[in-house]
Amino acid sequence: MPIHRIKGKILSKQTVSFSVSILFFLGCLLLLPEGIAWEARATISIMVFAIFLFALEPIPLGMTSVLAMVLLLFFQAVPIEVVLSGFANPAVFLIIAGMMIAEGVRQTPLMNRVTYALLSRVGHSAKGTFNGLFLLMQLQAFFIPATAVRMTLIMPMVLSVLSVVGAKKESNFSKLMMVGTAYAGNISGTAILTAAVGNILTVEILQLYVGETLSYLDWLLYAFPIWMLLMITIPWIVWKCFPPENGYSFDALKRDMKEKRASLGAFTRAEWKCIAILCLTVLLWMTQPFHGYHPTVPALLAVVLMGLPKVGFIEWKNLVKVNFDMVLLIGATLSLGFSLIESGAIDLLEEVLSAEWLLAAFSQPWLALLLVVIISQIYHLGVTNVSTAVVTLLPVFIGLSVQVGLDPVVISFAAGLTTLFGYILVVETMPNVVAHGTGLVKQKDFYIPGLWATLATTIITLVVIYTWWNWLGFWP
Repeated sequence: MPIHRIKGKILSKQTVSFSVSILFFLGCLLLLPEGIAWEARATISIMVFAIFLFALEPIPLGMTSVLAMVLLLFFQAVPIEVVLSGFANPAVFLIIAGMMIAEGVRQTPLMNRVTYALLSRVGHSAKGTFNGLFLLMQLQAFFIPATAVRMTLIMPMVLSVLSVVGAKKESNFSKLMMVGTAYAGNISGTAILTAAVGNILTVEILQLYVGETLSYLDWLLYAFPIWMLLMITIPWIVWKCFPPENGYSFDALKRDMKEKRASLGAFTRAEWKCIAILCLTVLLWMTQPFHGYHPTVPALLAVVLMGLPKVGFIEWKNLVKVNFDMVLLIGATLSLGFSLIESGAIDLLEEVLSAEWLLAAFSQPWLALLLVVIISQIYHLGVTNVSTAVVTLLPVFIGLSVQVGLDPVVISFAAGLTTLFGYILVVETMPNVVAHGTGLVKQKDFYIPGLWATLATTIITLVVIYTWWNWLGFWP
């Protein structure tokens, strides 16, 4: 197909998506009831516009973030201080620090060394290789915030494995490794507060709306059983969906890994420094209940130590290579949350959600949590960006839980966790997008394992909620 026709198709899709988003924006702006104040009307319309742009992606996510802020100012929905307030939130700086930490790690042979060591031991078969890389993604979560960053670090290793064993593009083994690695990334942030943007935003929204929060250890304690069960169930589902062909020789892979490991030689000073800084950071995160520092503080300290002359191991100019689109996305979505409060839009939302049947359903804790998990799964299919899903969905659940006397922390935690898991659509999570971007898997390859993984995750989450959380006195 000629290049100009391909570009034409892309342009047409972008134009249609942007036009649809504008129609919904204008529809909200013009058709909302007349009694709604202009500030609330404009804020709701802009939020809907942003949701469609984030979901359909006719323009880059960072551009959508800036556009939403410009519209809030242009339509005078809220003061400029509110529009920019999201960028003063600790979550933004935690994400920035997380990306800088990942860049610091990437500048050392440490991640390659760990991967080579692991695969040289377990890479004797398709199952050993698959499970080894799945586990490696989970281990990264303790040290490297942001799922997208972890996925970017591990993908070259996965592609190297496929190349060495000679897996073809349409082979089951290629699909197994691509889809499996994406799903590994999706669940890797489950129990580690700092390991996923959705987790961080959940905590910040709770602080914003109800003045309560969850510590690093709280998150780990309540979500750990879900994480463990998913680490067993999800690889099994993907393996059953894509059983690898016979005939692959993994002797070459083991030799290749051993040779590459040997070529690295002994641990360098930079690696030892990196390990020490990472361990200190994790220790400070885990001891948050004792010292009281927000998780952003240890992350920023780690960044300073990595770049500090004599103490660190990387030049500052190399450390500040961050994805600015992600910074804009987090800041803008938080600003939208602040704008919903300031404009009075959140009060209107609570009135809409005062229907008797809905309040009756939420008055039963077990039924409320069932609805929260199921609604969050469905909502994330439509609002595919995790940050947007969390920022727009949690205030709704918080409002409902406050009205019926449920603990908003429990409800928000269940919803925030559920929005991390996107298995069916490529656009639901960044790991899916990265895996799909290799060209080795297509959207259709995600449907069957995605449906089974979604069902399994829903059941596991509810079982842990009804048992583990209840035993710990977390609810009702």
